[in-house]
Amino acid sequence: MFTYLLVLIVGYVAGTVSGIVGTGATIILLPVLVFAFGPKAAIPIMAIVALMSNFAKITSWWKEIDWRAVACYAAGGVPGAALGARTMLALPPHVVDIALGAFFLVMIPGRRWLARSNFKIGPWLLVPIGAAIGFLTGIVVSTGPISVPVFTAYGLTKGAFIATEAAGSLALYISKAATFRSFGALPIDIVIKGLISGSSVMAGTYTARLIVERLSIATFQRLLDGVMLISGLALIWAAARA
Repeated sequence: MFTYLLVLIVGYVAGTVSGIVGTGATIILLPVLVFAFGPKAAIPIMAIVALMSNFAKITSWWKEIDWRAVACYAAGGVPGAALGARTMLALPPHVVDIALGAFFLVMIPGRRWLARSNFKIGPWLLVPIGAAIGFLTGIVVSTGPISVPVFTAYGLTKGAFIATEAAGSLALYISKAATFRSFGALPIDIVIKGLISGSSVMAGTYTARLIVERLSIATFQRLLDGVMLISGLALIWAAARA
């Protein structure tokens, strides 16, 4: 009973953070899921949680979604995620973690440089970017912080950024979950645990909208930088311990 209570409390906090800045739920919740259910079960459970979290973001900001960006991102990301999920066991995870962690840290000043230079990503460039991120999403637990600079460079912020990134990510996670299911990695007990964990994340995500509406764009951008910093350091630390 205590285990599920812990998961629900941390899940709510994770959902609130993710609902404010668009990512971060995995970083906060995954260690608790590993503690509660074991590392082997944590990854497919987190896949269910990610589906529910992104669905909550989409329904919170439905009217602000850029559907053209979603379509282009998903066009490359869906097959990329399926391919990544199938090859997940063939690659050393710690190498991927180090590479992603370093990328997140570099993108903190990189995102600011892109903003100052007014560099913009067009919709069709989202197709190959989505394919690359989709492949990585299939391999590792989450690549949410990678999509942060992508969709901000596309020109989105606050609610529009959160919802559009979530809609694109939802397509990737559906592809990943379907691949897991085809390989028998989503038995009914894992699905139930994922639904329980995801319910608290969804509650936190809906709460976050009340906070996001009151944030200035500058504060929102600083929060994004904070999440990328924590994400990068956490991945490198995890890889170093592997």
